[in-house]
Amino acid sequence: MIHSESGTRQHSDPLVGRDDDLRRVRDLVGLGAGGGALLLLGDAGVGKTAVLDAVTSAAHTDGTRVLRAAGVEFEANCSYSGLNQILFPYQDAIGDLQAPFRDALRVALGFQGGSPPERLVVSNAVLMLLQTVASGSPLLLAVDDLHWIDRASAAVLGFVARRVRGIRMSFLAASRAGSDSLHDRGTLPEYWLAPLDEQAAAHLVTTRFPHLVASARGRLLTLAHGNPLALLELPSALPAMRVPGLDDLPAVLPLSQRLESVFGSRVTELPPPSQRLLLLAALEGVGDLGVLQAASRQTDDGYDLDDLAPAERRQLVYIDESARRLRFRHPLIRSAVVENSTSTDRRAVHAALAQVLVDQPERRAWHLGEATLEPDEDVAAFLEQAARITLHRGDAVGGMRTLIRCADLTPPGPDRSRRLAEAAYVGAESTGSLPSARQILDDALHTAPDEDSSLHSAAATALLVLNGDGDVETAHSLLVCAIETAPHGYDAGNRALVDALHTLALVSFFGARRELWLPYYQALEKLTPAVPPVLSALGKTFSDPARTGARAAPELDLLVTGLAQADDLVHVTRTGTAALYSDRLSDIREPAWRVVRKGRDGGPARRYLSALIHLCLDDYLTGQWDEAAQLADEGLQLCDTHGYNAFAWYFLYIQAILAAARGHADTARATAERIIHWAMPRSALCAAHYAHHAAAVAALGQGDYTAAYGHAHAVSPAGSLASHAPHALWLTLDLVEAAMRTNRHTQAADHVRAMQEAGTAAISSRHALLAEACAALSAIDDDAALALFTTALATPGAQRWPFDYARVQLAYGERLRRARATAESRGPLSAALSTFIHLEAAPWVDRAESELRAAGAGKRRTDAPKAHTLTPQETEIALLAASGLTNKQIAERLYVSHRTVGAHLYQIYPKLGITSRAMLRDALEHAAPPETQP
Repeated sequence: MIHSESGTRQHSDPLVGRDDDLRRVRDLVGLGAGGGALLLLGDAGVGKTAVLDAVTSAAHTDGTRVLRAAGVEFEANCSYSGLNQILFPYQDAIGDLQAPFRDALRVALGFQGGSPPERLVVSNAVLMLLQTVASGSPLLLAVDDLHWIDRASAAVLGFVARRVRGIRMSFLAASRAGSDSLHDRGTLPEYWLAPLDEQAAAHLVTTRFPHLVASARGRLLTLAHGNPLALLELPSALPAMRVPGLDDLPAVLPLSQRLESVFGSRVTELPPPSQRLLLLAALEGVGDLGVLQAASRQTDDGYDLDDLAPAERRQLVYIDESARRLRFRHPLIRSAVVENSTSTDRRAVHAALAQVLVDQPERRAWHLGEATLEPDEDVAAFLEQAARITLHRGDAVGGMRTLIRCADLTPPGPDRSRRLAEAAYVGAESTGSLPSARQILDDALHTAPDEDSSLHSAAATALLVLNGDGDVETAHSLLVCAIETAPHGYDAGNRALVDALHTLALVSFFGARRELWLPYYQALEKLTPAVPPVLSALGKTFSDPARTGARAAPELDLLVTGLAQADDLVHVTRTGTAALYSDRLSDIREPAWRVVRKGRDGGPARRYLSALIHLCLDDYLTGQWDEAAQLADEGLQLCDTHGYNAFAWYFLYIQAILAAARGHADTARATAERIIHWAMPRSALCAAHYAHHAAAVAALGQGDYTAAYGHAHAVSPAGSLASHAPHALWLTLDLVEAAMRTNRHTQAADHVRAMQEAGTAAISSRHALLAEACAALSAIDDDAALALFTTALATPGAQRWPFDYARVQLAYGERLRRARATAESRGPLSAALSTFIHLEAAPWVDRAESELRAAGAGKRRTDAPKAHTLTPQETEIALLAASGLTNKQIAERLYVSHRTVGAHLYQIYPKLGITSRAMLRDALEHAAPPETQP
């Protein structure tokens, strides 16, 4: 959808409660002040489009040239379709660009054929064209529904947005919360559009629905949570309900589902021809009236555009006369239309659209693919042709996806394998990262196009997809197709097959859903003559360890025993992965350090990375937090250097969980949010679970038990250990403690029961400790609780887990004091305090001290480390700096970033009472000795 100056919609009524938001948005995009860029974020229905309309209308009135575009869900898979929308009216101006930029842009937009253009050339061409269009005048580019803009266009828009100030241009985009529209979140300023406050919401409802009874108005305000679309749309459902309020709407539904239920009822009340026409428009995606009319004639239902009238009268859609387009008034209406259709209806509509779109091969192919259930070589051929067009436009990721769908619809045989292998090749070549994997793929596809080539291609490409802009679903589909079509069966001696299954396990772990693991289980059942021990162990410990992890103990014993002199770095790291959720990472520490040392000497980066992950996680569990922080920094550097973006979240998690435990809650929350922003658009739920764990610990440290419960519940609802969500095991104590602190006693007891039924105590001494401690926390009777705490703390080997053990000691001491066993409480409280001080877990230090004071143990401790005492790492950095090394040289020696060195020096100077590097040598001679490690 494009609007020039004349196409900007005008608003006669001011937006209620948005004066401050409009002022801030105008200021941030620099209208009339040299330009700027802003990403407007908010929940569905919060009013992002309305704010966008108001800002563009005001800009147009002030003489700014306005270009508008909107993402369309169906076109999200058509590369450069977003740019095509924006620049279509300016085809003549493209011809004025210099030849390389002109040709690249015309190829990208599909205006001419040619070799795939470089993304940077296309980006610069768009920037130059916008300068020409602006002609020195202020220009505002406004993009609605950015989350539906195709990835290729989004990348170019991100490039332009970061350079708008240089051309007196403003860039304003609106995107739904939880989406990573530009895939570089954090590089553009963001403005969160919050729901209306209570006063504004009440004013809006009173103004628009003056006759609404007080009880209904109150219920409406409660359910809508200040969401303007909900406030305006939910009252339309009232006549269909039995009471004058909104009580028939389930209160537990998320807001978007509530709205979709309202829109769904409005859709189903339409005449059947109107519903079918709306479905046609929803799946067509663009709203082209000519296409809709022609497609309607391809069906046997006898409907045409006249059947739109009921939907228009109900204000579900409108006709944009200037663009000759049908528009849904809100994306949720489109979603409700599709949701209320049957799969048969949708296939029929896709088939009708495919018959009409003969001059648009990409869109036609996709509609044919959606209309087809069983393998069909003709449809697969159309998809392959579409993939060729996509690749020629320079969108390798889009081409790879199309080839994967093409392979899905290809009958079994050599063509299916060929197309799948080609998808692997394209994926490997597309990312520009992991050059060694790309070379392996190139060699395999050109010199050995057989089963091994296909399987290894799929495994390598799955990693490339995760590390690029792809997602778990694409990687998983690629792997499953390759494994299921392997021509020589399930031979456990086939290394290519074993490698592919290991990669499938990793991808399924990332997705954290049972259905992703099913093909893995099925493949293991078919392996002959026997399942390799690592694959078998992974199927128990890495998938759903709460239920099956304990059964892997014999296999892990065998694997760990064989690591003593193991030179196979792959075997070492795969064993470490199998050992992770059995709490046996300590058993592989020395082999893991061998891998790290080889990696530091130039060995395989992928293995080096895995070993760092295992050491970091073990360091956190065993209280070696300073080392964990250092290794996490090293790991992030490695990810950045080699392009392993899909593994950075492990190290960010370590940074977040340490920050949370040590009282830096803001840092922990920000880092956790960064992980979630990366994970959710890629369906990497496991990474999000790790982030919620860190956020839960941060909330517990601040005493915000409601937030802590919410984060723990997001990983695994109380009363169940979520299926195939391994990290749910690490949040059991957090969830039960938060539940008890927020008077959710039933939920706490239910979660303890779930742990007992799953047998988590059998997994490791840590889980035995946590199982008994959770039972103690949830016990109502003091005597029973104290007995359970005693059992927990007596668990053999439990003291290997200092933070968890000290938290249980703290909870035991708290329960003793509340049971009036004040003198007895001082022992566990003092022991917990000592551990917390050593770990520098400030929030828990404060809690333990507070409990000790309440138990009559005296004043605040005086044995804390002095302000000038340096940690071992600070001491090492200070000595190296005093010797004359630069921050960069110190960073290289310690395998940290130069920013980390600078941050440590920033903390060292005030501790030593100095203000410059030149004073370090003298200050260190008089400083207290460093803190010792146990």
